[in-house]
Formats: sequence, structure tokens, C-alpha cells
Amino acid sequence: MPADKTLVESSITSKNQSGVQSLEIGLSILDVLIDRNEPMMLKDIAESMQMHPAKSHRYLVSLIRKNYARKLDDGRYGLGDRVNALASLGHTGLNQNNLLARLTQVANEIKDTLNCGVQIAKWFSEGPIIIQSVEPDSPISIITRIGSRMPLTTSATGQLFASYQPDAVIQPLVTAEWHASNTVADMAEKWQHFTQLQAEIRTQGYATVTGDMLMGINAITIPVILPQFANSATKPSTSSDKVASEDLPLEYAITIIGTTEQLPISAQHNVVKQILAIAQRYQIA
Repeated sequence: MPADKTLVESSITSKNQSGVQSLEIGLSILDVLIDRNEPMMLKDIAESMQMHPAKSHRYLVSLIRKNYARKLDDGRYGLGDRVNALASLGHTGLNQNNLLARLTQVANEIKDTLNCGVQIAKWFSEGPIIIQSVEPDSPISIITRIGSRMPLTTSATGQLFASYQPDAVIQPLVTAEWHASNTVADMAEKWQHFTQLQAEIRTQGYATVTGDMLMGINAITIPVILPQFANSATKPSTSSDKVASEDLPLEYAITIIGTTEQLPISAQHNVVKQILAIAQRYQIA
């Protein structure tokens, strides 16, 4: 690579990576409080930062205003309620990170076994969003972009999540999809058919679509059921279970996508068995 081009790229990278120095200093002071994990005198904080106490104090005032730090009656400074709340969620956050890593392992193993695309989706208030995708080692790549929202009515991912959420949450989202696609006739009948589909999905434990989103493309979605939720999430479903589906904390799902040759309808049952066997080894099904 020519030297001048290297210099230009280096300059661009440097500009792109420039940050806000005052923010970094404030966060460094917060790091001092976190690392010490006990209230500190201003002079000790300033000494740790190799900074004049008056300057350290200005940063502490800002941290206190945002509830990341607090000043005690004896004049010492400690962590604020916002940091303490985040710390109490630390184990949950760690578990979520570990879970995503585990789900990615599952996705890769399924991809290697079936040579199909695999997606990991998470439920958000606006619907299921793709947060990870694994492409198969084949010329045909059928994968949805990370960050894409999956439709509740025509995707296996959406239909599965819709079957494990309260109707009060799902019905407005489904209705909005139908309105957007100009399929507003016989709305009550359409909703009745959709609730029947939800019941079928909960009974069999997975969702499938055959060319509903893309012609010639099939998909199978399984729920991610963690061990601590296994009893509530796999119990026989009734109408009351659907209403109280907050007890079914489905946050994640795994979707396998392939052509009709890769995921034929006739072999669907055997494919699901293979997928579930892999998921069970990782304790997510």
C-alpha cells in the first residue's frame, strides 16, 4: 500500500476514533470509586487521578447530578444509586452475555449439521429483532440483516414469539401488520385464525413457514427455554396460560432458514428433532 494512502487512512481512523476528553476523565473518576468500592475523601480521589482537588471536585459534582456518585455527610464521596442498581444487575448482564455466546455456539453447530442459515432473535417491545446470524457454507446464502424486525404474521420467528406473548401485546402489532399490507377485511376472522395458529405452535413447541416470506424458502423456529423456566414454558397450554403468558419468559428464539431442498416439508419432523437435540445439549431447550 502506498505510504500516502496509509497516512490518509490513519488520519481518517484517528478522526473517527476521537472521543470527548472530559467525559473520559469523568468516567475515570467513576472508575476510581468503583475500584475502591468504598467512600473516598476528595484528596484521595484527586491523588489517584493525579489531578488538582478543585478540578476533581467539578467532575464529581457532575457525577452526583447524574446520580452516578454521592457525597456523604462526612464529606467523603461514594457510588450513587445508579451505579449500585447496575451493579445489582451485574450477574444478570453477565448471564445474558454468556447466554448469547452459548446461543451462537448452538447456531454454528446447527449450521454445520444442516448447512442452513441460522438466526438468533430477541423479543423487544416492537417485536422480534435479529441480533445474530450465521451464514451457511454454501453458494446460496439466505440470511436476514442483524437489526431487522421480523413480521409476526408471515415469519416463523414472528409467529413463535407471538404465541408466547400476551394478546394485549400481540394483537395491536398483528393488526398493524395487516393494515400495512392492506389485508383489513374480516379482521375478526383473521384474528381467530391467528389465535388457532398460536395454539398449534404452543402445542408442538416450534413454528414453521413454507415460502410465506420468500418463495422457495422454508424456516423453522424453536424457542430458547432456559432450565429455570422450563416447567412454566413447557406446561400444556390453555386459554388461561395464554392470557398469563408473562409466566412464559420467552426472550430468545433460534430460526433455521433454508431452501425447500435443504428444509423439505416431508423431513420437517426429523429436522426439528436434530435441532432440539443440539439445543438440549446446550441446555436451552
